[in-house]
Amino acid sequence: MTAPRVPGPDATAGTVRRVGERALLVELPGTAEVAALYGWLSERREAGALGAVEELVPAARTLLLDGVADVGAVAALLRTARPATAGAARGPLLEVPTVYDGADLAEVAALWGVSEEAAVRIHTGSEYVVAFCGFAPGFGYLTGLPARYEVPRRATPRSSVPAGSVALAGPYTGVYPHPSPGGWQLIGRTALTLWDTDREPPALLAPGTRVRFTASRRNGPGGKRS
Repeated sequence: MTAPRVPGPDATAGTVRRVGERALLVELPGTAEVAALYGWLSERREAGALGAVEELVPAARTLLLDGVADVGAVAALLRTARPATAGAARGPLLEVPTVYDGADLAEVAALWGVSEEAAVRIHTGSEYVVAFCGFAPGFGYLTGLPARYEVPRRATPRSSVPAGSVALAGPYTGVYPHPSPGGWQLIGRTALTLWDTDREPPALLAPGTRVRFTASRRNGPGGKRS
């Protein structure tokens, strides 16, 4: 199938590719464009204007539409998509109480050229959005930290990172939902359960969810969601 061109949110073009019989993959320049298209499609899906589409799965530079009943019609709709990246996120807000005592907090503060206390204020001063999920069930890649505060992954990953660890890597903030190997910079920890198969939905962090980190000396079992 010839890939139709999709106008991007900032006049750049994305590419739509057919994947199997009932899926479309949209390739876009970056995370901001993916988030904008995800929001645009989500609104139309909720309004019943998208047709039967089982899943919208965003990633760093792609958006997968899976279980598409009418592939041709949805591909045609995508050719009209002109979402605006400047639009505010409309997802639910999740507050994540965080104890900022991570093993790499001092290193991150040094990279930023500030004190540890100032680093905490910087991290809690932004509102984040879950751009996409991956790596492990319940792990969200959160955007929102200003670009000047991007930090590299650790040169040597840790063999085990505790569940609830709040960490940074590149442009993203993440919270480890399970103990696992990891190479992100650890700045704190939360007691929130990010993934629970007995909960509906199991993941606290889904694409589009807005997140606020708050500095806390102690963590309780809950979190504040609105």
